[in-house]
Amino acid sequence: MSMPFYVAPEQVMKDRADYARKGIARGRALIGIRFEDGILIVAENTSNTLRQVSEIYDRIAFAGVGRYSEFEQLRIAGVRHADLKGYSFSREDVDARSLANAYAQILNQVFTHEIKPLEVEILVAEVVTPDGGSADQLFHILYDGTVMDENKYSVLGGEADAITDRIEATWREGLGLEDGIRSAVAALAGDDRTLTADDLEVAILSRSNGRRAFTRIEEDRLASIVRAQSVTNDQ
Repeated sequence: MSMPFYVAPEQVMKDRADYARKGIARGRALIGIRFEDGILIVAENTSNTLRQVSEIYDRIAFAGVGRYSEFEQLRIAGVRHADLKGYSFSREDVDARSLANAYAQILNQVFTHEIKPLEVEILVAEVVTPDGGSADQLFHILYDGTVMDENKYSVLGGEADAITDRIEATWREGLGLEDGIRSAVAALAGDDRTLTADDLEVAILSRSNGRRAFTRIEEDRLASIVRAQSVTNDQ
């Protein structure tokens, strides 16, 4: 009788983590950043049809990096979760924290029990109303279900450490929308590249928009902001 093949649990977890990280690193990065009127999300995305940033519910946005088909399935599951909770209880009961916890359970379950982990990192963001009495929220959920509650900004995807260093140097409290976009674009591009509006997907959760806080920054407006940044850098 042959002996069963044995691999230490620690080695299995390490191999799965390495596999997931390599898959995520091959994708393009995104930044979620607090600005004066809410939360700004800037993703490096050249596709006109495949969205990395989407609305989940009234004041909640979703963003993902890594394998598109996998984080799109998570987005759809999040929309259904939010709709069901809002219908069963009330719209005010749907919040980013409970959604992030639900995503963490799914990712952890797959990571620990399936052969192949999900090659994704996701961001769940929520903007509060002016009289909400709490702060805006950014939850960064890793491939293994680890949840990180970010205060100022969150960086997902490849080269996250370098991008974090660059955004740290330019972020400040009360940052305006256009300055926030310029800071995020500069952090994503670094010193060796130039990103245009065609390379970007940008959306905001804005308190001033009312109940439906999610809005995309359209290409014409985004192009003018990015062009102004390029002119400033050339000078």
